[in-house]
Amino acid sequence: MKNSLIDKVLCLLLLSFVLMSCSALKSTDKVESRRLPNRFYNSTDTSNVASINWRTYFDDPHLIALIDTALKNNQELNIFLQELQMRKNEIRARKGEYLPFVNGVAGAGVDKAGRYTRMGAVESQLSVKPGVPFPDPVQDYLLGAQATWEVDIWKKLRNAKKAAVMSYLSSVEGRNLMVTQLIAEIADAYYEIMAMDNLLEITSKSIEIQSSALSVVRQQKDAARVTQLAVNRFEAQLLNTQNLQNEIKQQLVETENRIRFLTGSFEAPVIRNSVSYLRIEVDSISSGIPSALLSNRPDIRQAEYELEASKLNVKIARANFYPSFGIRAGVGFQSFNTAYLISPEAIMYNLAGDLVAPLINRNAIKAAYSTANARQIQAAYTYEQVILNAYLDVLNQLSKIENYRNSFDMKNKEATILSGSVTIANNLFNSARADYGEVLLTQREALESRMELIEIKNKQLSAKVNIYRALGGGWR
Repeated sequence: MKNSLIDKVLCLLLLSFVLMSCSALKSTDKVESRRLPNRFYNSTDTSNVASINWRTYFDDPHLIALIDTALKNNQELNIFLQELQMRKNEIRARKGEYLPFVNGVAGAGVDKAGRYTRMGAVESQLSVKPGVPFPDPVQDYLLGAQATWEVDIWKKLRNAKKAAVMSYLSSVEGRNLMVTQLIAEIADAYYEIMAMDNLLEITSKSIEIQSSALSVVRQQKDAARVTQLAVNRFEAQLLNTQNLQNEIKQQLVETENRIRFLTGSFEAPVIRNSVSYLRIEVDSISSGIPSALLSNRPDIRQAEYELEASKLNVKIARANFYPSFGIRAGVGFQSFNTAYLISPEAIMYNLAGDLVAPLINRNAIKAAYSTANARQIQAAYTYEQVILNAYLDVLNQLSKIENYRNSFDMKNKEATILSGSVTIANNLFNSARADYGEVLLTQREALESRMELIEIKNKQLSAKVNIYRALGGGWR
């Protein structure tokens, strides 16, 4: 009868704990998911260059060698790999939390009670066995094991382990994203160096032409055919081109050093073949369908795992309102004399369970739960933002490829015409059929058009690199 009453009281207490815990919970607001468009522009092609291995996509052996070196030696990537290991260790730690903890225990102590105290008076009347008095002071020796276990009724600990797994998978995608960005950055810098090599070649040829023209003008000035003004104008243009050449050389040094930093080397040469730079073809790109971005882009997958982790963290925060049930147990040998320690009479054990639930002043728990809800909503918005950014990124790169292809063709025709005009202008000037202003203008326009052609080609190749990155290629 008495045990039945105790059981009913315990059930009522448990029920009240659960009801009070649930009363504090509110449903999490949801962010509506927007569907991706069915295609990019008017494309109906379902194939995707993101599935192509980067060694095949970038068919330049010198560029492939640089990327290989970077994937092995890049410090930032290696630092992030250690972050992955720490996330993996976090999973092991979370997994161990919902398993029983068992600890070995060994101890020794001594206790002396006062003679005129209750314990002292009792001990003076005791004896271990007839003729053997109770020891004074009392020694205490313990050898055994203790176990504690929190019963994961509400799956709080299991959800914590799942959240750690999601965080680890998010870090894996973060590593894939870093690989993709590293490949794109090296390829971009590599093509930029080739562009600068061509710019140096163009400026060198322009300097030769302008130096020759300056020499002719000086001769004509000595013959009183032109004034000192013409000599000064030709010399100023030559100095301007030489200064431009120095600027390009400085940019080339900085870009080479940027590649050395990415590849983790100090003075390794950046080998390239820049002669055929303008003849590098940018083929039509198969962009596939927008929904493929969800599985190809590491940043989208990273945001997705972070969203899943935030949902689990809400469940963990909710479980803090519920009662927790713990079990403690111990078994071993305890005696006041080592001679009796390993004996059946020295065996001791204990077993206890407790139920703990927050009743009053749950502000910290409510705040943690509210924060977890806010972070889940924040993660959902972030996920949508990443998807939108990925889609628009692809659109931008596709547009660049098309527009820069057309721009390169037109600028190439312009540069060819102006290059021929330089020879014509020089011949006319030498035969006194054109003034020096026309020669200077033609030379400047020819130089600018050739440099603009290199710049457009660099943008075209940059678009080739970035469309591969935008579609999620490179990390496989």
